[in-house]
Amino acid sequence: MSYDKVKQANHLSVGTKQVTRLVELGKASEVFIAKDADPRMTTKMVNLCKKMGVNVTYVDSMKQLGKACGIDVGAAMAAVVNEG
Repeated sequence: MSYDKVKQANHLSVGTKQVTRLVELGKASEVFIAKDADPRMTTKMVNLCKKMGVNVTYVDSMKQLGKACGIDVGAAMAAVVNEG
């Protein structure tokens, strides 16, 4: 799975508000979305990513995404931040 990409990212942003802001500013290179996250949040994010040309990768669970991000709680989404 793509958890390795999350773990290897130099700059990672976790959480709906932060990820939304990064995508809107064109600073996210890839967004990871947990399949078990609230569809009301994820649908908006997927549409925003499509509009902004950001690659979306689905991961199995919020728990695993949170763990890959180095936090003890689940994460609905995370973004890899563009360098520079």
